[in-house]
Amino acid sequence: MLTFDGIWHFGEVLSSWMNPGFHCTGQMADSVYGVVWRYRDEILRPIVVPFIHDHHLMLQHDNARPHVARICTQFLEAENIPVLAWPAYSPDMSPIEHVWDALDRLIQQRVPVPANIQQLHTAIEEEWTNIPQATINNLINSMRWRCVALSEGNGGHTRY
Repeated sequence: MLTFDGIWHFGEVLSSWMNPGFHCTGQMADSVYGVVWRYRDEILRPIVVPFIHDHHLMLQHDNARPHVARICTQFLEAENIPVLAWPAYSPDMSPIEHVWDALDRLIQQRVPVPANIQQLHTAIEEEWTNIPQATINNLINSMRWRCVALSEGNGGHTRY
């Protein structure tokens, strides 16, 4: 887990891990609701909430539907979890997106490239430790400027 400026970040990888087909079109509504309930019951309740309370952090997540679904936002409010406001359509502003990109590049360079979910899981765990600490430090240090750029851009394009 990474912390940036007292904010715990995690991204779409969790949504994909919970249901690899989630982003496909044509999903039944009950499948989407199932992902939302799983996200709340298997990620937020047992992992995120205790971690944030124990470390006095603020949650930042992207605006993926499971993250901003009413049952999740109401749950976070009821658990007194502060959530960093993050405009829609600005995933490039989230430092974790750059970490996912670095992780993806490391995995794509593996020979052989993972061929199944178990190999992918193993590769992610192994390559996570290969992300240079300098990369993480640069992302931590850029957070304030990312927020300033976002504010000044009024939700438009930024250099990040």
